[in-house]
Amino acid sequence: MATLLHAVRFVRNLLLWVIGLFFAITLGSIITLRFVAPPTTAFIIESTVSAWLRGDFKWHADHRFVPYARISHYAKLAVIASEDQKFAVHSGFDFDAIDQAVKEREQGKRLRGASTITQQVAKNLFLWSGPSFVRKGIEVYLTAAIEACWSKRRILEIYLNIAEFGPGIYGVGAAAPRLFHTDAAALTQAQAALLAAVLPNPKKLHAERPSAYVARRADAISEQMTALGGTRYLRILEPNAHNSLQ
Repeated sequence: MATLLHAVRFVRNLLLWVIGLFFAITLGSIITLRFVAPPTTAFIIESTVSAWLRGDFKWHADHRFVPYARISHYAKLAVIASEDQKFAVHSGFDFDAIDQAVKEREQGKRLRGASTITQQVAKNLFLWSGPSFVRKGIEVYLTAAIEACWSKRRILEIYLNIAEFGPGIYGVGAAAPRLFHTDAAALTQAQAALLAAVLPNPKKLHAERPSAYVARRADAISEQMTALGGTRYLRILEPNAHNSLQ
């Protein structure tokens, strides 16, 4: 009995130590990334390892970090219009979108994503792909921590630098020259809308040679950008702006 109790205490203490280490590492990383550009992401590492396991040792990720000030305002607005129109006002989670997604699922419709930009940043930076209750639970914690530690501008900046816009093309710093032969600062509204249009499936959809579906989606995103008030909308993300959509 004494041996069993000792084993239980050991396992309990080990679990507590692992959990404490996890929180220390993740919080430390989030605080550090408030000021430092991420050198890579969990998704990039996963894609690299997958390529190596396939025997493709020539595959590499194209990832070039571009500061917020050197990213086209159209690119910033396009991903908000496409992915998360309540980005400026929510605390990391769009509960209305989640509720709608659940209702549609209950009606037998295809499950659609309801992840905010902050959730996508948490997932891409730290987690693995594929559905999992464990991953989703960790994602909730990471999303809350990111919202607590970073400004909305920083969250958007990181998102635009780590989102995949094509096979192996991560961030607008790589996507702009690779797909449109320009730089991130010079992306037009039409180009930005096309980049945002491929985000649901960047491995199959192409911004540089859009299908009819991508073109229609890009047109709809461009209309939403205008409906939000154009690039003036981004003023709400400025440090001294009142955090409302007035």
